[in-house]
Amino acid sequence: MQLPPLVKSVENLSKPEISRYSRHVLIPEVGLKGQQRLKNSKVLVIGAGGLGSPVLMYLAAAGIGTLGIIDFDIVDESNLQRQIIHGQSDIGRLKSESARDAISEINPYVTVQLHRERLEAANAMTIIAAYDLIIDGTDNFATRYLVNDACVLAGKPYVWGSIFRFEGQVSVFWENAPDDVGLNYRDLYPEPPPAEMAPSCAEGGVLGVLCASIGSMMATEAIKLITGIGETMLGRLAVYDALDMSYRFIPIRRAPVRTAITQLIDYQRFCGMSRVPDRDTSIPVISARELKAIKDQGKDVQLIDVRGIEEWNIVHIDGAKHIPKNQMMSSEMLSSLNKEDFIVLHCKMGARSRDVLIEMQKYGFSNVKSLEGGILAWINDVDQSLPTY
Repeated sequence: MQLPPLVKSVENLSKPEISRYSRHVLIPEVGLKGQQRLKNSKVLVIGAGGLGSPVLMYLAAAGIGTLGIIDFDIVDESNLQRQIIHGQSDIGRLKSESARDAISEINPYVTVQLHRERLEAANAMTIIAAYDLIIDGTDNFATRYLVNDACVLAGKPYVWGSIFRFEGQVSVFWENAPDDVGLNYRDLYPEPPPAEMAPSCAEGGVLGVLCASIGSMMATEAIKLITGIGETMLGRLAVYDALDMSYRFIPIRRAPVRTAITQLIDYQRFCGMSRVPDRDTSIPVISARELKAIKDQGKDVQLIDVRGIEEWNIVHIDGAKHIPKNQMMSSEMLSSLNKEDFIVLHCKMGARSRDVLIEMQKYGFSNVKSLEGGILAWINDVDQSLPTY
């Protein structure tokens, strides 16, 4: 639906700015006033990763006056397949600082404000209050619900996007939208999915160019909201399938039963996640170095890799047996294993192997451990010659 402009057109454009943005100014729907609105706007982008990269680059080029970046992570080589705002020389740097430097090369007229911290309930309201529009490019449900609830309480609109493998989604949420047409993320997803049913891109993968498709849609929605042009995605969910090259648009309506958002909560707990991985006797774990010592001593141990075949093909530990998680948790597979054997399960970082271990405990297995930190810990602590991902 079409909404009034989010930002006033009070900023004047300099002669160099008029030249730089002339292709915008020539568009009747944007014009000089629209470009002035862009210059006068303050946009917070949460996450300088796969979606944040194209969003930040295109909004910088478009002439957003102030871009806020919140990201506490550092650039890793595995990011470069899709996070195009960063380069080879940025590996090991804070993503927020790398993105700031890239933006300065794209458009020196943009003011960049960095938030080198994790967005949490304790700081969300203070950070979000300083901006006109929020863009959520995060990849986990806990942060998505936090962003939503903070925007509802602050009365701010936000653009949301998500990606996984070949599919992406985009929408706009604004609880306080004019004419009582407001919606928020909980109207689309009233409850988070179980933690084990919500794999991240790090676990499931993502087609790199998908980020550009979805990120450009998110940047477009931001420009439309700021300038008041076109039909926004408020009340609609766009679903894009890169394999089919197809778009679907699904109406979003207010949830029949809505719980008023009055305060921020513990979103890790709400989404079924623990802030600190639990290491107690109910989830017996073994470190990579401990496992290495056992193998070196020639002790009998069954090392079972519960990752997907694509991950196994990238890298695996010598002597490991590959049984994917879903197959491993079946009653047929569990009944075929000897409960007396010493078994060590592992995945990429430890979450999936712990799920399998809990299921095995239900079947009476008591001599099973999960490799703490998964194969990444093995690579880091034992065999650094192996590739990481």
